[in-house]
Amino acid sequence: MPINVPPVQPPSRGELLNTLSREARWDVIVIGGGATGLGTALDAAARGYRTLLLEAADFAKGTSSKATKLVHGGVRYLAQGNIGLVREALHERGLLARNAPHVVWPLGFVVPAYQMFDQPFYGIGLKVYDMLAGGLNLSGSRWLNHRETLEAAPTLAEHVGGRPLRGGNLYFDGQFDDARLAMALMRTLFDVGGTAVNYVRVTGLTQSNGVVTGVTAQDALGDATFTLRADCVINATGVWVDAVRQMEDSQARTMVAPSQGVHLTIPRSFLPGDRAILIPKTDDGRVLFLVPWNGHVIVGTTDTPRKDLPLEPRAASDDIDFILETAARYLARDPSRADVTSVWAGLRPLVKATGEASTASLSREHTILVSKAGLITVTGGKWTTYRKMAEDVMDTAIQRQLVRAAPCRTADLPLHGAAGVPENLPPARSGSPDRYYGADLPLVQALPGADAVIVPASGLTEAHVRFAARHELARRVEDVLGRRNRALFLDARAALAGAPRVAEILAEELGHDAAWQAREREDFGTLARGYMLD
Repeated sequence: MPINVPPVQPPSRGELLNTLSREARWDVIVIGGGATGLGTALDAAARGYRTLLLEAADFAKGTSSKATKLVHGGVRYLAQGNIGLVREALHERGLLARNAPHVVWPLGFVVPAYQMFDQPFYGIGLKVYDMLAGGLNLSGSRWLNHRETLEAAPTLAEHVGGRPLRGGNLYFDGQFDDARLAMALMRTLFDVGGTAVNYVRVTGLTQSNGVVTGVTAQDALGDATFTLRADCVINATGVWVDAVRQMEDSQARTMVAPSQGVHLTIPRSFLPGDRAILIPKTDDGRVLFLVPWNGHVIVGTTDTPRKDLPLEPRAASDDIDFILETAARYLARDPSRADVTSVWAGLRPLVKATGEASTASLSREHTILVSKAGLITVTGGKWTTYRKMAEDVMDTAIQRQLVRAAPCRTADLPLHGAAGVPENLPPARSGSPDRYYGADLPLVQALPGADAVIVPASGLTEAHVRFAARHELARRVEDVLGRRNRALFLDARAALAGAPRVAEILAEELGHDAAWQAREREDFGTLARGYMLD
């Protein structure tokens, strides 16, 4: 039975900072505003704990806005025999599609067959995939003949490496907008009584008698500082978890080995229609996705180890060339650098052994570690299983007696915007950003500038900017153009062209002056140029 929660308007930034100054005691403080942090804070608040989430930058600023935009069970894990992993992810995929239909929807994938045994090999595996999803399956897979394969993916190459296209398989996974799902989680957190604040950086952990008792924090947009106490402090900062762990213990061994994934955005003409293409094994063993998304096509991804941890990683030229060259092998028309409208990279937190006996590996994809002082660290995993990760974290907090016992409620909790979706909600294939607002769409459309388009490539209107400032805690130009709307990820040059108008509207909504607008235009220009190819 779905849990009905009335929507709540998030407080202004001033009100949020006053809350931090006034209310120093919390049951749970979550550090990190990505998928894991938002999911964990929502789980905690839904159980009835007084919950605060602190994010040093903007929600989903890091890895959580740079995914392949797929809610999936992991087809490749079947070949590895990780049945339990796949079953868990498919279950979570089904819950997400049910609880957030305005942000998550089914997407058909064509797996082309160029070798004799490709079709039966993948076809049988995909039937197992369907079976593991059970009653939450999105749609059944099926075999395609040559004609049906080209009808579903008309831009597929007829020959690859001298081998003819024999047919293919069609299966279904979920697609979503990662940053917009983060916004839905943030709004739902407020709906259930929690608090989230972006641009507040945790600067240290407080301890008493060898036990973590809270955090110190600073307003990243001002000069206010805070000392906040909590019964339970959770480190959910993704690839940056080791920096927080070392606030408690400077000798703590690193537990994350970051890996960089690169994606390119190209025009929709390279993959018209509603189907994606999956090449499960390229010649060098990687997986290649070509995915229609928001009126464009995403191509990726790579998997390259990194030693540094930049908040805005840049794609290496070799990775860009690999993606373009590999995509060209499987498409009838070769994409070039001139076709790329945006290039972006994210860091995946791959967990390595720490040697600490307190590590609780509740899933092979994510790891939870409880330090001697009681700091709970969670990392690894993926967007699809964020809810289960959060449940595992809070169950661990209960087992360690850091919080009182309370049952998880998120499996049946519709996310903000899912209830009462209007009939005129645009279909997923339209590329309209209006879809992501769900039940809030009438509020957006009632704001000034609903018909004034700022960035045609992403559908951003003046009303979207106003809504982001008033209802979604957007504070900077990049918050709007990068995450409340996905212009930066779709067409970086178009986003840059729209930045001055976005700055004007934000200044009007938030009370900033012309000097602030100039700084924001300059900062966003520097960021956007990193998403462009020369």
